Amino acid sequence: MWTLFEPIHAVTYFAPEARSAYEQAGLRGFWRGYFAGRAAPLGAAGAAVVTASFFNFAPAFVARAIPGVWELITPEQALRARLAGATSALGRLLEGRETEAAEAAGLLWRAIGELDFSGRVLASADIALPVPDSGFAALWQAATVLREHRGDGHFAALAAADIDGCEAVVLRCGLDLRREDMQPVRGWTDEAWDGALSRLAARGWIGADGALTSAGREAHAAVENATDQAASRPWARLAPQSTAEIVAALTPLARACASELPYPSPIGVPAPGSAAR
Repeated sequence: MWTLFEPIHAVTYFAPEARSAYEQAGLRGFWRGYFAGRAAPLGAAGAAVVTASFFNFAPAFVARAIPGVWELITPEQALRARLAGATSALGRLLEGRETEAAEAAGLLWRAIGELDFSGRVLASADIALPVPDSGFAALWQAATVLREHRGDGHFAALAAADIDGCEAVVLRCGLDLRREDMQPVRGWTDEAWDGALSRLAARGWIGADGALTSAGREAHAAVENATDQAASRPWARLAPQSTAEIVAALTPLARACASELPYPSPIGVPAPGSAAR
């Protein structure tokens, strides 16, 4: 399910319409829009809260945008720009599929239902926002609630495994992503990165070649399994037929949106449907 709703949400990071919406709202540069838009449901949160909520960004990197961005835009304005950009992107990517998008949105909101958001900071902030009226906007908002719901659980799984923010990124790079791609977009210094690498090596999780050992792969898999378990409630309470209906509705939409995303993805999500069970 993650491979199907994440590409719909992620247009807010990769589509030109999304960046244009932030620029029109007065936010120049990708990261101002990213941090303002994603953090806006929390209100005018400070750097410490945003760093904790986003988990794997260097504190100094977050502090370059937060709280200064709130002098340029209010959270309410950032929310409007975020939704406008995402909706515009979906309008282009899903042109001619308005009915299908509206139907998929309804199915996702049914899956969300009265879901409990205890302990899930970002997801609870997003679920508190009004549900948009239009099909594309409602679809994007539902996908956003679900991805932040999953992300909050993922961060809890990492914390339970005693893996900090930098270590989480280093661990994933030992599996299938490149340091030169991920380190700059999470803001970690060489010193912080190498320190995390040393700590993971001391746990026997990363070898001298920088790749995960068998123990490291087991540790990574355990975190992913815990994440999946924590994210399963929306789907576990549905009948298999209902889940299959959602998969059928989302798959063509997700594949269309995935055309806008880079793979391997810096978010870590596989291509739509590739992780289906």
